[in-house]
Amino acid sequence: MRRKWNRRQVLGSATMAAWGLSISGCSHVNAGSLASAKSGPKTFLLVHGAWHGGWCWRDVRAQLETQGHKVWTPTLTGLADRAHLLSPAIGLDTHIQDITTLIAFHNLTDIILVGHSYGGMVVTGVADRMKERVSAIVYLDAALPKDGDTMITQGPPRSPEIIQQTQSALANLAPDGIGMAAFAPEFLGIPKDHPSYSWVAANLTPHPLKTWLDPIKLQSGGSIGLPRTYVHCTSPVLPNSSFPYHAAKAASDPSWTYRPLRTGHDAMITAPEAVARILMASK
Repeated sequence: MRRKWNRRQVLGSATMAAWGLSISGCSHVNAGSLASAKSGPKTFLLVHGAWHGGWCWRDVRAQLETQGHKVWTPTLTGLADRAHLLSPAIGLDTHIQDITTLIAFHNLTDIILVGHSYGGMVVTGVADRMKERVSAIVYLDAALPKDGDTMITQGPPRSPEIIQQTQSALANLAPDGIGMAAFAPEFLGIPKDHPSYSWVAANLTPHPLKTWLDPIKLQSGGSIGLPRTYVHCTSPVLPNSSFPYHAAKAASDPSWTYRPLRTGHDAMITAPEAVARILMASK
């Protein structure tokens, strides 16, 4: 008999593999030192996470553009203003191609590539294919896959039973087998009394299920070899998340820059100025 899930159970299980524990003992971002790190106009390419669209970077984009930087905020196929393209065929490679095609078409170079949440899967694939065009990469509370990982297997090792439970929970979120229903903004760390709560709630759209089940194929080490920053949102930590795992590894690895941020998972909504300062300080 198939187990019935209530929304809270689905919420926790569906994010068990991809989305904890707070990281302690790490210094926080110094706004003055980050502001002083700016050294001329930069090109930023910001990739959103599941259920979002390019719209979610509105306030971060404004902060960056005010400082003279060039900012690209594309929407991935099947989401937001491209929700009419949602189909069973949209997979992880579709979204990677969305970004690589944009980069090639506009001949972008020296890019600071940023991925939020699921967007970490996408930017890792982009960096693997176009590393010579990327000057730095920032994972904003984001997935950090190895070759062969899916969104639900990246992170700490888990048993086949846990992986299967997660896949079943995802199926419950997408009863049509195509799009996973969006969660409420408060789950993403946006309080109900936040001025952008209603705006976010109105703009979240179903996310293509296949993108979370497809394994990533990396032939050039993903983002390895690039200057890399991991930003972990710690207040609150996204429940049942792999992001603390990635944050702990980045914090202990001198090849990474690690930045804890005292805000919720959707930091581009709740702390856009702090996010912009971190991005501007990227090498």
